[in-house]
Amino acid sequence: MLEQGALYVVGTPIGNLGDFSPRAREVLGEADFIAAEDTRVTLKLLNHFGIKKPMLSYFEHNKLEHGPVILARLKAGESCALVSDAGMPAVSDPGETLVAACAAEGVPVYVVPGPTAAISALAVSGLPTGRFTFEGFLSVNKRSRKEHLDSLAGERRTMIFYEAPHKLRKTLSDLSKLFGAGRRVALCRELTKVHEEVWRTTLGEAAARYREQEPRGEFVLVVEGAPAPAAAQESYTLEEAAELARALQAGGLSSSEAAREAAQTTGLRKGDIYRLLAQG
Repeated sequence: MLEQGALYVVGTPIGNLGDFSPRAREVLGEADFIAAEDTRVTLKLLNHFGIKKPMLSYFEHNKLEHGPVILARLKAGESCALVSDAGMPAVSDPGETLVAACAAEGVPVYVVPGPTAAISALAVSGLPTGRFTFEGFLSVNKRSRKEHLDSLAGERRTMIFYEAPHKLRKTLSDLSKLFGAGRRVALCRELTKVHEEVWRTTLGEAAARYREQEPRGEFVLVVEGAPAPAAAQESYTLEEAAELARALQAGGLSSSEAAREAAQTTGLRKGDIYRLLAQG
């Protein structure tokens, strides 16, 4: 039974309907109404699972108009399930504004976790996952885009970007110029869908490929962070790097993964750290 006067942030599948959780189906079935990014997309999901509920559209261009309406209904005692077209609402999504408004007004907000393209892509990227930054979509505004990219010039954490196919070439070109053609990247396309693809390569190779090939599908780009600066590299001994790797192992990483992440942090060679780990 749902709490009355509460907002439920519900994750929906990013491609494969089999990823829709039993709890998510239950919440959508019990909520008084559903706030949906695109009611036509959500209607297909509801029909597939035999759920009938009234819906109210809530998206980027009507959030200032419909947000107060939803908030008023919540304060009047109704329960609402918030969904986006795919993935987790409020993550690179106008639901962020509604959740913030509920928090400011003391309206309870609960989460029903579901698939997220960013974390799914990070998990299969083959790049360090211990520390990362989600950058969402780059702006098409030249000034905003430049400011965003300039702020990432020395970013050492793994970076995650979303990109649409018609803007992919420009983004790969910009990232290659900023970070260097040799920087590693995983291009994750159409995750969980029929044509899912994960291509692990470099920014230079990716930019060259898509200059010749038309990009298709939605992309998540997982980009390797910058190497540690020379001063930081010199501040670690091999034993200290191994201690860091042991701590990462204790957190659940394999020896190889722990050595790789310790190497990323310290600037020392992964092989040297791994050999010291193997010695116990």
